[in-house]
Amino acid sequence: MPKDSRDIQALIDAWRTSHRVTVYLVENLPTELWGKSVPGVPRRTVRMIAAHIHNTRCMWIKMIGASHGVAVPVTVNGRTVRPAELSRALERSSRGIIELIRLGAARGGAIPPAAWQNFPTDLTHFLSYFVAHEAHHRGQLCMLARQLGHRLPTDVTAGLWQWKKRAKE
Repeated sequence: MPKDSRDIQALIDAWRTSHRVTVYLVENLPTELWGKSVPGVPRRTVRMIAAHIHNTRCMWIKMIGASHGVAVPVTVNGRTVRPAELSRALERSSRGIIELIRLGAARGGAIPPAAWQNFPTDLTHFLSYFVAHEAHHRGQLCMLARQLGHRLPTDVTAGLWQWKKRAKE
């Protein structure tokens, strides 16, 4: 369980890098993809999957941190959000996740339990859960781009794996 301030900062830095990778993808998805339906799920769009990342962060911030003074960001409309608007929203929800990490650090390395929660409360599991969730949806968005005839340029897909570069941004 991370207790040292350097360990906590390392978790925050790791989160920031993962967050930047998510924003990088959002900013590099072709805008013509946003309104396209997911094959086999016509009522769900690429835009809705991208918005889900921010809205899920907001849900967890509310369930875990609201009663402890962590500001809950406003969710976005998954049917209308534009890429630039979502990037700004993701910045706000990223700050909320960082506040949850700090809250967990102040509580000895564990976040407060939510009424419903499917991961352990220690900070390492907490961070791993959010990184895995977003990586899943980033992969989904890349696959959808390809399935919908918009193969992403190599510099974009390779850029998702340039964590050293994203860490410096």
